[in-house]
Amino acid sequence: MTFAGRTFQKQELELMRQISQDYAVLGITEIARTVCELLDWKRPSGGLKNHECRLLFEQLRDEGVLRLPPVRALGPRGPRKVALTEASQPGCELTGSAAVCEPLRMTLVTAASEDSALWRQYVERYHYLGYRAPVGAQLRYMVHAGGAAGDTVVACLGWTSPAWKMAARDRWIGWSPSERERNLQSIVNNSRFLILPWVRVKGLASKILARCAKQLPTDWAAQYGYRPLLLETLVDSARFKGTCYRAANWIHAGSTTGRGRMDRYHEADGSPKDIYLYPLCRNVQARLRAAHPALRPDPAR
Repeated sequence: MTFAGRTFQKQELELMRQISQDYAVLGITEIARTVCELLDWKRPSGGLKNHECRLLFEQLRDEGVLRLPPVRALGPRGPRKVALTEASQPGCELTGSAAVCEPLRMTLVTAASEDSALWRQYVERYHYLGYRAPVGAQLRYMVHAGGAAGDTVVACLGWTSPAWKMAARDRWIGWSPSERERNLQSIVNNSRFLILPWVRVKGLASKILARCAKQLPTDWAAQYGYRPLLLETLVDSARFKGTCYRAANWIHAGSTTGRGRMDRYHEADGSPKDIYLYPLCRNVQARLRAAHPALRPDPAR
């Protein structure tokens, strides 16, 4: 079976079943860490993919493949509801051209930062998909406008691990299933892009995307140990025209079929989504097909 970008053989699944049985006293988290170490399931930075492993264990449990120790009662099960406060109430209307927002400042939002809760609130309250805790690697940004706007939050962005399979994207790259499995993590997905609804500034969205395309590779390398080669996003064509992505020179690669679980975020609702791609280096298709893609490419090449 394939999960979170890795294909597991029968003997590996049997190892998981045996460990979950023999070491049930350790708890699910420690079992997941142990399996990651034994199977060398790691991020490019060297960190264990224990979160993904735990999700895999829960799926295997639900399918009756193995048993897991009971989860300690630390709180309610299921997605955590984001508590909305006065902090995320609508602000003062901001209009005009993108020049009124200069200089733009992109702040990296970490779990420990003061902006983390506000970022979640903004996305939950104003993004049509709401907030969902991402699986795998992820970075978040809060965008502040300066100048005449006066250090005002104008946008939120979320970047996560890529979709496992998208036929149009995969045709554009031209890679085989084995090449995709090997090099998929060289792609980063723009899973959330929110311009706050009281901000009506012409050209701001494309300017933010262009700024983020320059800053994200360095931040991603600092966090995960490698530079991505390609950015991707899905745009609901029933709601949006993708104008800001086109204006920022993203490439329209086609559409999803809208069938079931089209992406790793489980947000496919049966309607097709437009796929947009943004290369971060030259010859990106060849690099993504290579046996050893250049994970630290020279941006000038």
